[in-house]
This record gives sequence, structure tokens and C-alpha cells, in this order.
Amino acid sequence: MNRILTLLLIIIISAGCRNHNKVKRVAIARAGDAVLYKDQVAGLVPAGTSVADSTVMIQNYINKWARRELLFRKAEENLTPELRKDIDNQLEEARVNLIIYQYQRQMILERMDTTVTDSELENYYMNNRESFNLSSNIVKALFIKLPVETPGMNRIRILARSNDQGDLQQLETLCYQFAEKFDDFNEDWVTLDKLSVELPSEIQNEENFLRRTKYFEARNSDSTYLYLLTIRDYKLRSSPAPFEYVKDDIKRIIWNNRRLEFIQSLENGIYNDALKQNIFTLLNR
Repeated sequence: MNRILTLLLIIIISAGCRNHNKVKRVAIARAGDAVLYKDQVAGLVPAGTSVADSTVMIQNYINKWARRELLFRKAEENLTPELRKDIDNQLEEARVNLIIYQYQRQMILERMDTTVTDSELENYYMNNRESFNLSSNIVKALFIKLPVETPGMNRIRILARSNDQGDLQQLETLCYQFAEKFDDFNEDWVTLDKLSVELPSEIQNEENFLRRTKYFEARNSDSTYLYLLTIRDYKLRSSPAPFEYVKDDIKRIIWNNRRLEFIQSLENGIYNDALKQNIFTLLNR
């Protein structure tokens, strides 16, 4: 068996050097009425694979293929007529749904306006603000992780507390030289959970922490790293989410609503056209 597979492998590998215009397919295995062809196996073996490993790969593939085909044959022979009919119905339903889905998708790409303006986003937010309450505490913050022996640490501490743009640029330059991690979320909201996992110890009560903390500093257990966290702004869970935090979510909602409306309009148009053209009629009324 292994000799046969080895010869088969040589045939498959050498097939790439032959004329691809030949249409005759070479069968390599049969299971009932199902046939496995050489071209179905040729792409299984990555370049550079040894003959021994390639033989094992091909043998495993052939065995799996044979088991599946034989199981399918046995199942098909023994299914009741009711089950066969049910399968045929499911296959036809799946075919219809797939064709409809692809047609809808094509029409959406060709005809639907996908542009969502800032004014649309803002209006939706103002009219549905109660729907966008926060599920997590969010912050605008600065997070730095530094080796404790970093030179000029006191200067870095001062800069980390500053709101001056020049100081922050200087801080960024220093951190790119010495910091293990530097995340500036002064312009973007981020969940406090995302930052707290970077700290050496867990924040026990996030709400209290945010209410009383503007600047936080900690060391890890072996005092090799210093962690600096500056809180610029925060919003507590259950409070209304800032517009910029949910802007992308609103855009997806508007786009999805527009998509549903477009599909409904498409279906209505096709239905009404069918009525006018007598393509659809009610019988036996």
C-alpha cells in the first residue's frame, strides 16, 4: 500500500510539469459510485514536504474521503422516503434563500445610498439618546509602563500630569525612548477595563476610583516596572454614552435600517410589477 501511495505521490508532484491542457482525469480511488481524482489531491502536499510525510498526508486524505463517501452511500440507501423528501425540500429552500440573498446584495451594492452624513448621525443620537447608556465605565486617559530605572522619572511624572500640548509631545518622545508601553487615549474614549488589565493589581471599585483619582501610580510585585495612569475625563456605567463613543454603532444602525427599508421596497416593487403584468394571480378563489 505504501509503495502504491509513494508512486501516486510521484505522479501527483510531476503533474505540475505536464501540459495542463489535457482534460483526461486520472482516478486514484473509488468508493461505490464516487471517484477520487488525482487533481483533487494534488494541492494537498505543500512544497518541500518529504516523500514520507507526503505519503502519510495523502493516505489520510484518501481514507477520510472513502469513509465519508461510504457513509453517505449507506445513509442514502437507508433513508426513508419521508426523510428523502424532507432533505430535498431543505435543499431547495436553501437554494432559493441563497439566490435571493445574492440578488439583494447585488442590488444593495448597485442602487442603495450607503452614505451616512454627520447630521444624520447626530440627529439619530439626539432622538435616541436613552438607548445608548453605557454598560462599562469609560475614560480618556494616558497609560505608561516604564522600567523603574528610567532616567528622568520625576520629569516624566510631571509631564504625565500636564494638559499642555508641548509637554505631552515631550512626554511622547521620552516614552518612545524608554517606555515598555505608552497608550494615549486623550482624544478617544476607552473602557477602564481595558486599561485596568495592564495594571499590576485589580481596581476594586471602578466608580470610586474614577471619582477620586486623577493620577495613579503603582509598581509591580518585584518593583521592576512603574505604572502611570492619568485620567483626563470619565463617564460612569449606566450614564448616557458620549456621541463620539457610539458614533460607529449609530452608523451601523442607520445603515442596517436603510438596508431593511431598501429590501422591503425592492420586494414590494417586484410584487406590484408581477400583479400588473399578471405574473402573479390568486387561483381557485
